[in-house]
Amino acid sequence: MAAILLKWLTPWEFSWVFLATFLCACVLYWRGSHRLRVSTGRKLAFWLGMAMVYLSLQTYFDFYAEHEFFMHRIQQLLLHHLAPLIIVASYPGSVLRAGLPWTWRIRALRPALRSWPWRLVSAVLLNPAIATILFVAFILVWLIPSAQTLAMLDWRVYRFMNWSMIVSGFVYWWLVLDHRPRPPGRMLPGLRVLSPGITMTPQILAGAIITFSKTDLYPIFEICGRAFDFNVFTGQLIGGIIIWVPAATIETIGGLLAMRQWLRLSRSGRIRRQAQARTMARSQIAPGGANS
Repeated sequence: MAAILLKWLTPWEFSWVFLATFLCACVLYWRGSHRLRVSTGRKLAFWLGMAMVYLSLQTYFDFYAEHEFFMHRIQQLLLHHLAPLIIVASYPGSVLRAGLPWTWRIRALRPALRSWPWRLVSAVLLNPAIATILFVAFILVWLIPSAQTLAMLDWRVYRFMNWSMIVSGFVYWWLVLDHRPRPPGRMLPGLRVLSPGITMTPQILAGAIITFSKTDLYPIFEICGRAFDFNVFTGQLIGGIIIWVPAATIETIGGLLAMRQWLRLSRSGRIRRQAQARTMARSQIAPGGANS
């Protein structure tokens, strides 16, 4: 039993970069959760999401993801949809920031957030249109058979594929689940609710195409050697359904969470107050206004 457990917990492809990033986030959250009052539900959500990320990339599960199409789709579903959604829904930003030593926050974090490189990167990556396009694009690009083949044959491309899925997932769900009005939020509350419905449409189409395909779209898994004695088309059908149904279900849940935040903002009057403030500001700068 111990030998089986050890085999499953042993990374198939070890990555120092991933481990260092993962441990850094865990330590910061652990420190921050002891300095701030964080509900048990938020803690559970954060650690559950982090466990999904770790198990997907740094255990023997990664072996099956490289040798079966449907297992690969489960891995990508966790990295791109479910784990980022759960972690972002725990709203860990303030907790991670509290985990930093005070001097680091003053001397390192604050200047970094005010620097022009960060402002440039955030202006691009956190732009709602760009983030939404990248969220969908990184799913569809890696479903192209030639791109999938390249990723399976080159470990550098394979790791880039996984990192692109994680990063685009975190950025997108951070925008959609933002609990603030706009501004300072970057996406309108109503658009946050509609966005998952927009992004799931091309995924459903891609999943349906793969599900009903009568040809082996990904022969690279046959070349690498399949982990299970599955019929090729059965595995491809299961993979297509994973892209189609569970992914759409997760995005629906994300849309419902965004709606809950929208209703909360509406009940608190924050959206109405901001609209009134914008109207007053426009009236003051308009011809004949107070500043004319």
